[in-house]
Amino acid sequence: MRKQRTEDRSQKTEVRRQKKKVCPMFSVFCLLIFFVQVVTIANEGTYKPEWESLKKHPAPQWFRDAKFGIYFHLGPYTVAAYNSEWYSCLMYKSNHKVFKHHKEKYGDQFILRSTTENGSRFGYKDLIPMLTLENFNAEELADLFQHSGARFAGLVAEHADGFAMWDSKLTEWDAAEMGPKRDIVGLMEKAIKSRGMKFITTFHHDWNWDWYPVWDKQFDCSNPVYSGLYGQPHNKGDEPNRDFFDEWKNKVIEVIDKYQPDLIYFDSKLDIINDQHKRDTLCYYYNKQTEWGKEVSVTYKGKQLPVGAGILDMERSRMSSSSKDPWLNDDPVDWKSWCHIENPSYKSVNHIIDGLVDVVSKNGTFLLNVGPKATGEIPEPVVQRLIGIGQWLKINAEAIYETRPWTTFGEGPTEVKGDKASEKNNVYTAEDIRFTTKGDTLYAIVLAWPGEKVTIKTLNSKNALLKKIHSVELLGHKGQLKWSQHENGLTIYLPAVKPCDYAFVFKISS
Repeated sequence: MRKQRTEDRSQKTEVRRQKKKVCPMFSVFCLLIFFVQVVTIANEGTYKPEWESLKKHPAPQWFRDAKFGIYFHLGPYTVAAYNSEWYSCLMYKSNHKVFKHHKEKYGDQFILRSTTENGSRFGYKDLIPMLTLENFNAEELADLFQHSGARFAGLVAEHADGFAMWDSKLTEWDAAEMGPKRDIVGLMEKAIKSRGMKFITTFHHDWNWDWYPVWDKQFDCSNPVYSGLYGQPHNKGDEPNRDFFDEWKNKVIEVIDKYQPDLIYFDSKLDIINDQHKRDTLCYYYNKQTEWGKEVSVTYKGKQLPVGAGILDMERSRMSSSSKDPWLNDDPVDWKSWCHIENPSYKSVNHIIDGLVDVVSKNGTFLLNVGPKATGEIPEPVVQRLIGIGQWLKINAEAIYETRPWTTFGEGPTEVKGDKASEKNNVYTAEDIRFTTKGDTLYAIVLAWPGEKVTIKTLNSKNALLKKIHSVELLGHKGQLKWSQHENGLTIYLPAVKPCDYAFVFKISS
């Protein structure tokens, strides 16, 4: 009996000893399983390729704070410097003035029997070697954009013409292998990010399906040899196919992986892209922000994405009143074109600043487009306008950056319809006033110099939304101003000397 009890104790001791061996191993195994699960969840990402998931993606905080950005159009179309960035398309339309201009300056677009390999005398492809960009300097451009006050900047990664401005493994028709033979997107990315600005790339290649008449055998664009630039041959009226959708998606993802842009802008043909490809692309990009440790987003026009899946962009147009959601307005410095042309009609600094103020007062962000020459430099008149914007922002920045809209965007007689034609004719007056806020501070921005005094009607003594006013300052002017509040508004008495040349900011503290 005693011997049996001794054997039992020995067996229990052995079991406990084995358990001590097994438990640590079991714990390690459990931790390993947990780690695998975590990695799996991380790989699956926060977002799913479904609109209900993607619609929950918020606009980045940096975007809401930045308020002002700059980008540029640059490509083979810049060589022609005629009419607009649509040159590549219009040069093949025989009833358009661009067609005639191209034929007279460069040669016949039609395929001639005397030529070889179905080549034309001078198709769009033949402009590419002339895009030398010999004076292009990404560091100087980034400096200029930073001095202008831009908080984010970038460029067109690929326009509708099918020519990629980055070093791509997906196509030979890119700036690293042809034309300038440099990775323009890569150079700009490094220069912009090194200055603490956010980086934007824009994509317009959703237009490429029917940008060129690839079905017309008269032209070089119908030759399959050049389909990497002009697009795959198809009949007029054919719907885009999966190969086109895949190419669109793969180019965007290649830029995402290579350059990690903070914002991607999509042009107005996004509705041509298959819904699944759009969802997959957005899902891939939005899940990258966790890996990168930063906020990203995309912009879209009209109803081409569901509300919430990106940031609404209004090209050459504006909101007529404030929006509850952040939005983007992109506008060119030239009334005529988004790229450099030989006979530009540049907007004034005053007009650009008025536009910036109006957009910001309505919860928007303003994106200004400029156009370098085919040699790479920004035209001097554009440089002077960017410097002028920067000088204004040095004085009035606190009324723009990191602000939020007030209960009303502003007041005044000038109607903002938002379209190009009305904006060209609008002349803002001293009665046109816009509001922004930051904490308990209200900024009233008067869009023209009032003279001796200005009365802001919205800020009358009956306005229950306005807290008691303690002081009124004019940014750029030392000292407080005399003022009085009454039932007709807030009247502010101005100094004899203007603090700047354009919109004038009154800082109202309560």
